[in-house]
Amino acid sequence: MSFRSVISNLSMGAFALAAASALTSPAAQAAAPESNDPIKIALFDWTSVNLNAKILGGILEKLGYTVEYPTADYLSSLTTGLTNGDLDVGLEFWDTTAGEAMKASDATGQTERLGKLGPKAKEEWWFPEYMKEKCPGLPNWEALKGPKCAEAFSTAETAPKGRYLGGPVTWEGFDDERVEALKLPFTVIHAGTDAAMFAELDSAYQRKAPIMLWIYSPHWAPAKYKGEWVEFPEYTPECYTDPKWGTNPDAKYDCGKPHGEIWKYSWSGMKDKWPVAYKVAKAYTVDTDELNKMSGEIDLGGKTPEDVAAAWIAAHEADWKAWAQ
Repeated sequence: MSFRSVISNLSMGAFALAAASALTSPAAQAAAPESNDPIKIALFDWTSVNLNAKILGGILEKLGYTVEYPTADYLSSLTTGLTNGDLDVGLEFWDTTAGEAMKASDATGQTERLGKLGPKAKEEWWFPEYMKEKCPGLPNWEALKGPKCAEAFSTAETAPKGRYLGGPVTWEGFDDERVEALKLPFTVIHAGTDAAMFAELDSAYQRKAPIMLWIYSPHWAPAKYKGEWVEFPEYTPECYTDPKWGTNPDAKYDCGKPHGEIWKYSWSGMKDKWPVAYKVAKAYTVDTDELNKMSGEIDLGGKTPEDVAAAWIAAHEADWKAWAQ
C-alpha cells in the first residue's frame, strides 16, 4: 500500500470517527432524526416565567432546535394552547392560581405535567410595614374590616373604602369574591400589567403612601421592600367549593389563596416528536434565590431577558448538557 493510500485511509478513519462522535452528541441527537418544526414555549405576563422560557429556549437552540415564543393567556393555555398545537411548553403554572385549570388540563389527556420548576409558590395580599401604624391589628385580616383601617388604605377613587391593587385579570385569584365573602370594605382595582403593578408599589413605597396589593413569591419584591402578607383564614379546597365552609356560610372564597408548587407542562406529543427536548424540559429546574436575583436584574437593573438567560445558560452548561444525554 502506498504512503498516500495509508494517509487516505487514516483520514477516512478519522472522518468516520468524527462523524460517529458528532452523531452521538446532544446537538446531533436534538437536530436529527427529530422534527425540525419549531418548539413553541409560552410567554405570559410576568418576568420570571418569560425568563424561564428564554433559558429553556436558549438551551434547546444550542442543542439544534428551532424555538418560537408565542404570547399566551396564562390559564386558558392549559386547556387550549397546549392541546391545539399553539403551544408545546409552559414553564410556570402556580398551585396558587392555576390549580383548577391544571386539573382540567390533566383531564384532557392531551397535556403532560412535566414536574416541579423548583421554587415554592406563595401569592397573597401584601402591605408595607409602615402601614401597620395606620391599621393596628395587621397582619390579621380582621383588622381590614375596621372603617378607619379601610380608609387608611383608600385613595380618591375608592374612599372611604380601601383600595386593593390586584394582578392582571388573567391571573384570576378570586380577590373580588374574597372581598365580598369576608365583607371587607375594600374595592379591587386590577393592574393592567405585572410591570405596572410593581411600578405603583415602588412609587407608593418611596412616598410612604398607602398601598395594599398582590405580591407573589418567587419574586424580588419581598426582598426589596419591607412588609408582610395579610393572614387570611388558611386555604383548604373546601373553601373554594363549599359555601358552608369558613366564616361566611353563604359564600365561597372566604379564605386566603392556596400555596404550593410551580409546575411545568407540555403538549403530550412532545416526548415522541422531540425526545431530547422533552428530557431537557422535564429535567429543567431553577433555584429560588437565583430566580429572584435574575428577575431583579431585568426589572430593576434594566437587563434584557435574553441577556440574563444567556448568562445562566453559560454558567450551567454542564447541567443542561447532562440533561440532554
